[in-house]
Amino acid sequence: MSPAAGPTFGVAFGGGGARGLAHIHAIEALDELGIRPVAIAGSSIGAIMGAGMASGMTGAEIGGYARSILGSRAEVASRMWRSRPGTIAEAMQGGIRVSQFNIERILKAFLPEAIPETFEELKIPLKVTATDYFGHKLAVFSEGELHSALAASAAIPAVFRPVTRDDRVLIDGGIYNPVPFDLIEKDADIIIAIDVVGAPSEVERKHPTTVDLMYGATQLMMQSIIANKLRQHPPDILIRPAVSKYRVLDFLKIEPLMSETVEVKDELKRAIEKAVEGLNGKRGKKTV
Repeated sequence: MSPAAGPTFGVAFGGGGARGLAHIHAIEALDELGIRPVAIAGSSIGAIMGAGMASGMTGAEIGGYARSILGSRAEVASRMWRSRPGTIAEAMQGGIRVSQFNIERILKAFLPEAIPETFEELKIPLKVTATDYFGHKLAVFSEGELHSALAASAAIPAVFRPVTRDDRVLIDGGIYNPVPFDLIEKDADIIIAIDVVGAPSEVERKHPTTVDLMYGATQLMMQSIIANKLRQHPPDILIRPAVSKYRVLDFLKIEPLMSETVEVKDELKRAIEKAVEGLNGKRGKKTV
C-alpha cells in the first residue's frame, strides 16, 4: 500500500445479542468518514451487522431498518409468527424443544432483502464465525451460502437450535471468538474491533434469574477470551460501547440503547484519526 493511497481498514464486529445494535453507530462513523473497509469479520449479531455493511447498506439504512422493526412490538410479533414451524413434524423434529427457536427461520423473517444469499454476492469480503460443537473448534465461513452461516453464528445455546451445515453441528460464534479481529489482522493496514460483549451489570445484583446468571457467566468467559487475544496481538483500535445494562435479548429497547451509545461515533472517529496519524508517522520514518 503506497502512502499516497491512504491506509486500508478492516472491521471486526463482536457478539452480544441486542447490545450489538451499538454497531450501527460505528458503521455510521465509517460512512461519515468515507471509509469503506476492505475486510469485515463478525461473530453472532456482529456477523449480521457485518453482512449488512458488506452488502452495501449504510449505517443509516441499517439503523432505519432495525428501528422500523424493533421499534414496534406488533411488527416483531408478526415476524416471529412468520418464523414459526411450518408443520407439526418440523416442530417435533429432534424431539419437543419448546424453548429452542429455529434461528434460520427467524433470520429469514427478519433480515433485510439487501443481504444476499451467498458470500460471493457481497461487495466487501466477510468472514463469519461459528462454533463447531462436536468438532471442538472454531468454524469460519467466507464463501458459499451466507444465511446459514449467519444463523449458525447467532445460534445462542439454550435459546436457538444449533445449525447443521456440512455435517457439522454449529452454535454461537462468540463462544470461541467473541470479537474476531484476528481473522482479518493481515487484510488491512488498520484493524478496528468493536466489543459489545459487556459484563454482568449491577442492575442484576438484587435478583439475578437463572437466565441472567447463564448469560453473565458466558459474558465473563468471552471477556476472558478477548483479554487473552488482546495480550497476544491487539487491534489498532478497540471500541467498547457502554452496553452492559442491556440483556442479550433486549432488542425492543433499541431506542434507549442507541441513544445511550451514540458517543461511540465520535470516539471511533477520534481513534481513526489518531491511528492514521500514527501509521503515517511510521511510514514517514521509513522513507527518511
